[in-house]
Amino acid sequence: MKGHTDKRHTSRIIILQKLFERYFRTGDISRPVDNEFSNEDLLNIEEGEAKYDKKLADELLKGTIKYIKKADNIITLLAPEWPLEQINKVDLQILRMAIYEGFIAKITPPKVVINEAVELAKEFGGKPSGNFVNGVLGTLMQNETKYNKYLKQ
Repeated sequence: MKGHTDKRHTSRIIILQKLFERYFRTGDISRPVDNEFSNEDLLNIEEGEAKYDKKLADELLKGTIKYIKKADNIITLLAPEWPLEQINKVDLQILRMAIYEGFIAKITPPKVVINEAVELAKEFGGKPSGNFVNGVLGTLMQNETKYNKYLKQ
């Protein structure tokens, strides 16, 4: 997280870490875990004085959890050769969050969401993760009308 000054990007990093922590510890992102890191704990681990967009962070966490089945259905359709349980766990949380933010809730334009998701994937998973996330989300953006029935809230 070092060096990020964009509050929205920092919010995505915090929620990615929170989703990953829940998934890693329980296998279920909707269940908070005992002694779960707070947003502020995650923010302060490396940044100290960094700021984040609390409203966006709260919305991303709640929405990603609420619409996980829709996001997972889209991921399954777009990456049929990759069953959900075989997808890198960080990439899976990034995809879930990005699909919610850019395609279900439409909080942020899809191109911006894809750029952010790819940056997160590279930062936390490396170049192959960035390529995978870009491929899935790019296909969704190019064929959004085809997948609209799966995206409606």
